[in-house]
Amino acid sequence: MRLTTRTNLASRILMACAVNDGQTVRTQEIAEKCNASTNHLLQVVNILHVKGYVQTIRGRSGGLRLARPMEQISIGEVFRIFESHAPFAECFDTSTNTCPLTKTCRLRSYLSRALEAFYHELDLVTLADLVKGNCGLSTLLEMQPRTPETCKQAAV
Repeated sequence: MRLTTRTNLASRILMACAVNDGQTVRTQEIAEKCNASTNHLLQVVNILHVKGYVQTIRGRSGGLRLARPMEQISIGEVFRIFESHAPFAECFDTSTNTCPLTKTCRLRSYLSRALEAFYHELDLVTLADLVKGNCGLSTLLEMQPRTPETCKQAAV
């Protein structure tokens, strides 16, 4: 299994917003810190905005920030939004399936259960779990560097 670029970018965007919680973060800054294309980020930001994960602020001092507390953002939920359009295997999309084994193959049911287990595990992870006390991530994604003490206090 491999995550799509959009899912990866969504994770980076949300982590950057969470590390800089309460601040407005510019998409260009996230792109630079995350080594990503601004155009690709803007597409993902739009989806995150429509789905209620980020607020976007227009204008010269605009940017984005989390639309809800990081403790309320499920990583499994976010991954489903970005991964649901791509079927895991050919047989998962009945409109394009040409596999001659579909009627007798048992693999699909095992794959379905494995995918559900994968998402179940990610449902237990919040954005806060990924960023709180993660000093290395904070160092990489903070737009306004903080003192090392601040990061250590956040880990407690």
